[in-house]
Amino acid sequence: MTDFVLVHGAWHGGWCWRRVVDRLQAQGHRAHAVTLTGLGERSHLMSSLITLETHIADVAGVIEAEELQDVVLAVHSYAGMIGTAIADRMPGRLKHLVYVDAVVPRPGESWSSTQASATREARLAAAQASPDYSFPAPDPAVFGLAAQDHAWVKRRQTPHPGHTYQAPLQFDPQRVAGVPRTFVDCVNPKLATIDPIRLRVRDPRFWDGAWAGGDGMRIVELDTGHDPMVSAPAELATLLAGCA
Repeated sequence: MTDFVLVHGAWHGGWCWRRVVDRLQAQGHRAHAVTLTGLGERSHLMSSLITLETHIADVAGVIEAEELQDVVLAVHSYAGMIGTAIADRMPGRLKHLVYVDAVVPRPGESWSSTQASATREARLAAAQASPDYSFPAPDPAVFGLAAQDHAWVKRRQTPHPGHTYQAPLQFDPQRVAGVPRTFVDCVNPKLATIDPIRLRVRDPRFWDGAWAGGDGMRIVELDTGHDPMVSAPAELATLLAGCA
């Protein structure tokens, strides 16, 4: 039995992991799907005071409160920022870190650092125009979702706290690389904002060589879109269970 901590990306909530949680639990594992402050069923807590550190504390708090050890931590999209921070600050609690089509930053970068200027400007303008400094979700079609999956995600998405967007993260790449890592590359269709990350995780010079070394790194491609927990839950659950 392994403890999994599953962290959603922007605009989502713990709800998006439902199909993966069911499969992991059916295999005898424990799966904790975290909902970050201001999102999902916690959207009533949306506030301009929410920062990246708030969300890092959300995930660290679950690990601490549940007294988890040897955790497989799976982080989706934006939550790659959070997973990197947890691996830097709590490396002894992790067995494996899984970046699910997720941001993998350099020290000092923010979630927005690798995105096109037009994307950054649009999101920041939307946040500034909102009463709680948040920006709205895109149409789930960009994640490759259609029919009932598209309707479910569109119905459940909520605005994302804007002060998480440009917040820089400082960390020690060597310490993070001491945790075994998997990057799940969702390739059909590819989400454009992840394209720079796809390139860097394949670059042996990334993190001054630490990314490719440490306790090991691998890249796994999934033939699905950016929300594999929705569009390919069986395949993703099998991949995660293999990290246990």
